[in-house]
Amino acid sequence: MHPLLAVSRAIDAVTGFIGHHIRWLILAAVLVSAVNAIVRKLFDTSSNAWLELQWYLFGAVFMLAAAYVLQRNGHVRIDVVSSRLGARARHWIDLFCHVLMLLPLVLIMIWLSWPFFLDSYRSGESSANAGGLIIWPSKLFVLLGFVLLLLQAVSEIIKRIGLLTGALEEAEPESPRGLRPEDLGVKGAPLE
Repeated sequence: MHPLLAVSRAIDAVTGFIGHHIRWLILAAVLVSAVNAIVRKLFDTSSNAWLELQWYLFGAVFMLAAAYVLQRNGHVRIDVVSSRLGARARHWIDLFCHVLMLLPLVLIMIWLSWPFFLDSYRSGESSANAGGLIIWPSKLFVLLGFVLLLLQAVSEIIKRIGLLTGALEEAEPESPRGLRPEDLGVKGAPLE
């Protein structure tokens, strides 16, 4: 089990790195949106490329951050039910859902998005809008997002098996939003 937990830690490190740094794309999307709006109002001109870039950045954040959300336990769950269960029952439910629901979905999406991206890349597909951007980068983000989600799902499955077999100890309980106390700077003492 220890080699698998090492693989899980490596996947978590990659996911954490991407999730932590993807926030800069949100700032870029906001800046592109603001500049585009200002130029449109001040100079009565606009560019489809800037509008599409804004969409690409938002799409990249959405797709690339999905694995990070899963890792940080920020995904949607039915708290009314799971909050009444013990930790072991929640781990079994997570394992069941990751194996029987998440993995098949992610594998199907990767299988479908690969030719979706490849055809666009090979043909040099570009936007039908005047002055629009090439389309394949946005389709690549769909593929990469699902590949990252697959890797993180594998990591979560390994961790759940580790928790259920006793090879991994239970971490401190997380807050409802998926933040641990140390994420907020809390170490048992009040903030100064």
